[in-house]
Amino acid sequence: MEKLNRIWPPVLLLVVLVALWHYTVTLTQSVIFPTPGQVLDGTIELAADGTLWKHIGASLQRVATGFLLATVVAIPIGLWMGRVHAVYNTLNPVFQILRPISPIAWIPLAILWFGVGDMGPVFLIFLASVFPMIVQTANGVHTIEKRYIHAGMNFGVSRSKLFRQVVVPAVLPDIVVGMRVSLGVAWLVVVAAEMIVRSSGLGFMIIDARNAGNRYDLVIAAMAIIGIIGLLLDMMMRRLEGLDSVRWRYGH
Repeated sequence: MEKLNRIWPPVLLLVVLVALWHYTVTLTQSVIFPTPGQVLDGTIELAADGTLWKHIGASLQRVATGFLLATVVAIPIGLWMGRVHAVYNTLNPVFQILRPISPIAWIPLAILWFGVGDMGPVFLIFLASVFPMIVQTANGVHTIEKRYIHAGMNFGVSRSKLFRQVVVPAVLPDIVVGMRVSLGVAWLVVVAAEMIVRSSGLGFMIIDARNAGNRYDLVIAAMAIIGIIGLLLDMMMRRLEGLDSVRWRYGH
């Protein structure tokens, strides 16, 4: 019952918004902006011929590749920065300069370096993902209670074992938070990044639909699908945050 009470308010709000959308388009008799029914028909059309699944698969593959590469790079660097003050003092200013630069600003360089294939979007997704994870991981190491470290050292625990059994478990919640933020930004960036590719992805689908006779029903369909997939990705990361091995530090 409690779960149902959490679900129906947003569902009801979505129904109201869709009804308002339909009423507004019908009332204004717009010949360009589609009704919800037209968007649904366009989505079914693309799903039936397989085009929709091709675009969704391409976007997810690019995000997964860029995000995983960022994870492999960011977590070790963040842990290193958190444990070694000299490394933190050296790298942090550089990352703080690069971090506010929008990945979209890198698009001209991505085209110059990688062309209009898959590598350009993957590079942009990597840039969008790597800095939040580095910063969050380093901050997580800095917030570890010193008594855990001191207790291990007092018992003669080696540095490597202390790192594996104390530092990494303690910072795991912060790592997952950084991953969640980075994944959300990566999914946001992939749409713009795919506007430079030749033939696939939800971002390409939006541009192609606009150019192919102003198919705004398909434009809105792609936007809705992007939002739904983003919600599902965030729900997946929230479940990861809820694991006992991740939230042990906050247990009572």
